Parts: sequence; structure tokens; C-alpha cells
Amino acid sequence: MTKQTILGRVSQLAKANINALLDQAEDPQKLLDQLIRDYTNNIAEAEEAVAGTIGNLRLLEQDHTEDVAAGREWGEKALAASRKADELRAAGHTGDADTFDNLAKVALERQLQSEKEAKTAEPTIASQTEVVDKLKTGLERMKAKLNELKAKRDELVARSKSAQAQNRMMDAVKNINVMDPTSDLGRFEDKVRREEARAMGKQELAASSLDAQFERLDSVGDSAEVEARLAALKSG
Repeated sequence: MTKQTILGRVSQLAKANINALLDQAEDPQKLLDQLIRDYTNNIAEAEEAVAGTIGNLRLLEQDHTEDVAAGREWGEKALAASRKADELRAAGHTGDADTFDNLAKVALERQLQSEKEAKTAEPTIASQTEVVDKLKTGLERMKAKLNELKAKRDELVARSKSAQAQNRMMDAVKNINVMDPTSDLGRFEDKVRREEARAMGKQELAASSLDAQFERLDSVGDSAEVEARLAALKSG
């Protein structure tokens, strides 16, 4: 997978408009589940590709560090060889002095080569560093988008379950109509009312019978009083 391909995929996924996708979906929850799987797989693949890109960058950085160190080391060797040549030439050992001067030239050539290699690698390292930074940012956005997807999926599932529970409750309430006289509850209430009315009738009937008995007692008392008064008149 090339850098451009990685960047393209990361950018495309990170910019995905979840709400727009959900609006167009016949089954939003199924779409979210699929998107979560796709994002998870793409993130795993992108992480592997980015890890390889970072690894290549680190190798370039190591080579650059080694070239810089080698250039410094060859410079020190050239300086040491040149000083040794000067000492030998001052002592009259011209031949040996020329040999060390030649060594100094070889060291300087190696130094120049190392410095060129280090300088040549610097633009590539800078470019690769920029790419890696973009890839890392893109991956973080993808992970944030994945978290957003999971949150929306959880919210949608919770809302769906709540709606289903409300619908079940409303269906149950609709099936139980306490005001319907033909329902079991209504018939039972009518039966209770009839039993109550029958009891009230019995109570009223019992009260009427008792009143009649007391009236008869009162009538008997009056007759006795009349008879007593009549007897008093006759004896008097």
C-alpha cells in the first residue's frame, strides 16, 4: 500500500458523514454495525501500513545519523593525519609526511561523501516525517469516528428498545378497557353491582317488615286502651 493510497483512505474515512449515511439507510442499525466492522478493519490495516512507513522513516533517520557521525569521524581522522604529516615534515621525514597527507586526503574524501549522503537524505526525511504526521492524525480521526459510530449505534439501539417497550405497553393498555361493559372486568363489575342491589333490597324489605310489626303492636295497644276506657265508663 503506497503512501498516497493510505492517505486517501484515511482521509476518506475520517471525513465520512455518518448522519447523511444514516438518513439514506433503510436499516440504520445494520448500517452502523457494518460501518463499525469496516472502520475497525480499515484502522487495523492502516495502522499496519503506517507502522511500516514509520519504520522506513526511522531507518532513514538512523542512516542520516550514521552519515553525520561518519562525516565527523572522518574529519577528525583527516585532521589527525594532517597534523602527523606536518610533524614528520618538520622532522625532515618528507616521504612519511606525504603518506599521512595522502591519508588525510582519503579521510576528507570519505568525510565529503558522508556529508553528501546525509544532506541528500534530509529532504526525504522531512517529507516522510510530514507524511507520518498526517497518517497519525488521520488514524486518530478514524478512531474518533469509530467511537462516534459506536456511540450512535448504542444510542440507536437504546432508543429502539425504548420505542418497542412503549409500543408493547400501549398495546397492552389498549387491550384492557375498564369502561367496556362487555369486557370481563365490566361483567364482573355488573355482577357485583347486582349483588349489592340485591342486598340493599333485602335490607329494605327486612326494614319494611319490622316497621309493620311495630305498627301492629301499636294498633294492639290502642285497642287495649279503648277497651279499658270503655270499662271505666261503664263502672262509673
